[in-house]
Amino acid sequence: MKILFFFTSFIKLSRIKPKAVNIFAQQKRSLIFLICIILGIFSCNEPTATEKTKSELVTRLESIFYGESFTSIPAQTFNVADYGAVGDGEALNTDAIQQTIDAAAEAGGGKVIFPEGIYLTGAIFIKSNIEFHIGEGVIIKAIQDDAHYPDKWTRVAGIEMNWPAALINVYEEKNVRITGKGTIHGSGKFWWDKFWGDPPRSGGMWVDYQNRDIRWAVDYDCKRVRPVVVYKSENVLLKDFTVKQAGFWTISLTYSEKVHVDGLIIRNNIDGYGPSSDGINSDSSKDILVENCDISCNDDNLCIKSGRDSDGLRVNKPAENIVYRNCITRAGHGLFTIGSETSGGMRNVEVYGLEAIGTNTGIRFKSAKVRGGLIENIWFHDIKMDQVKSPFQFELNWYPEYSYPQIPEEIPEEEWPEWWRTMTTLVEPPEKGIPEFRNILLTDIEVKNAERALYANAYPEQAIHDLTWKNVSIEAEVGGSINYGKDWKMENVEIILQENEPTLLKNSANVEIPEPTILKQESISEQKAPADIEKYIYERANADPEFVIAPVDMENQILIEEGDTAKFSDEVKIYILSDKSARMSYHEPLGDGFYISPVSIESTKQGKYIILSAERNHHWTIYIKSAQKPETVYGVDSWEYDPETQNLVIEKEGDSFSVAIK
Repeated sequence: MKILFFFTSFIKLSRIKPKAVNIFAQQKRSLIFLICIILGIFSCNEPTATEKTKSELVTRLESIFYGESFTSIPAQTFNVADYGAVGDGEALNTDAIQQTIDAAAEAGGGKVIFPEGIYLTGAIFIKSNIEFHIGEGVIIKAIQDDAHYPDKWTRVAGIEMNWPAALINVYEEKNVRITGKGTIHGSGKFWWDKFWGDPPRSGGMWVDYQNRDIRWAVDYDCKRVRPVVVYKSENVLLKDFTVKQAGFWTISLTYSEKVHVDGLIIRNNIDGYGPSSDGINSDSSKDILVENCDISCNDDNLCIKSGRDSDGLRVNKPAENIVYRNCITRAGHGLFTIGSETSGGMRNVEVYGLEAIGTNTGIRFKSAKVRGGLIENIWFHDIKMDQVKSPFQFELNWYPEYSYPQIPEEIPEEEWPEWWRTMTTLVEPPEKGIPEFRNILLTDIEVKNAERALYANAYPEQAIHDLTWKNVSIEAEVGGSINYGKDWKMENVEIILQENEPTLLKNSANVEIPEPTILKQESISEQKAPADIEKYIYERANADPEFVIAPVDMENQILIEEGDTAKFSDEVKIYILSDKSARMSYHEPLGDGFYISPVSIESTKQGKYIILSAERNHHWTIYIKSAQKPETVYGVDSWEYDPETQNLVIEKEGDSFSVAIK
């Protein structure tokens, strides 16, 4: 309307009689200039396509976090050096830093600052009305000593329990800022080695708990220090700093409201890689905006959680009104993950402007049949993924060894920590433990160089239902599978596959999957059948005397070669093809499929001893060429000898074992 007014004025002026031109010429030129300025202003402020379509949720959160009053801090400064802090990387500064924070709090609030340097410290607790400013050239470094992180009541991995305080804590506070271009160094390798040794999975509590059949407990018993925790707090800003080498989850936002995370850089795979080094987790929190972050870690990069099993259902606190946008994920297990802790439910979540570069998984749903929770009203849009193995991974029977804990009978009850009782408390009635995922919208998503286009696995009792896909392009090797999906609508969805293995639908209803474009044709007859593999194995052994040990993945009918990273198969056949001593090794998925674990097979003493080492349980069938029937075989579940084929056939259930043949 203002532009129209100025144009109308200009037209009226242009109609003035000639004798009046001199009087109004200057005003006319001024008006033209003013119109140009106004048009320029309007054109500069023309909203982008994204701005034109901002949701009500995004608009509301921006009004909270972009307002001048959000986390307004008193204009007074407190220097940690004045309270005795020394940034030499050797002096312990916990007390000096905490005294600075306390002094600022007593004065009504203010900004805590550091001279450049490396500040070794234990747990720090930031109080209300404080800005904790980590300036450029400042490193806050965790001391590698559990004694400096006192236990605090909190929630970790879905369970309420006592857990070591974080390096930096915002614990039941309001109006807090953590800012600056400096670095928080978690010194995580100390806790990584405590968890699984060095190299990974070679020792630590991991090996001990695996051997005791309580792998599910190690994540809780091995208490690892997190870099930053916001717990039961409100009006918090985390901005611009870098976090390196987290001992456990990097940024945890638990039971909190109105938290803005902006411009963080997370680099956890420094000098190794640590277990469960999630990037940014929002846990049963609401009104959260996470944006402009760049994350490389060794678990879920961006994640939302809301409690686990009976304890999470008891708390019953949802994660809601959350936006994650304009972030990059690199190494890690999930561009964006929902779960596996879903018990409190999740709703009103918008995720957009993300880019995954080499992340293992893209959009990931994780849960289990004891988690429960209603997950609804989730919108993913304007997302790009490149070299992501599984861009859409919806696994609701996630990691059974971890998700369904049982305490072995041989462990006395008096040795059980309280959280073991919590974790093994049954959900009653059982149907309360079945999570429901519904009303999910996926639009304007581009995927390139994936391995598997789509994967979904839910339950007979509750399908993943009412998913709408629009303007989605997926380039992958194979199609994947959908088990228990219902009412999936697809509009302008393109799937381009390298192999002629389209998406397999099982136990699903009204799921629209477009006919894929196949770049490489391969008929079913060209795929190896089991008999073909066995024939190939023996022919190869005759031609190559060094080819002695040949494992076969029976589920996928694939020969596993030395150094392969194989798919997981419950049943594995092993062919020992001569009495020559030999050894081979390969890798297979561990846990949720994004760790890998070694498998080694060794045949010694002219085939008289077989030594097998693995981290996952299998049913092993071992075929050993033998000219005569042995007297007995030790260390197996059963054995028999076939004189016609001269094969000794051994059956064994387990992970690591040895076999002696007499």
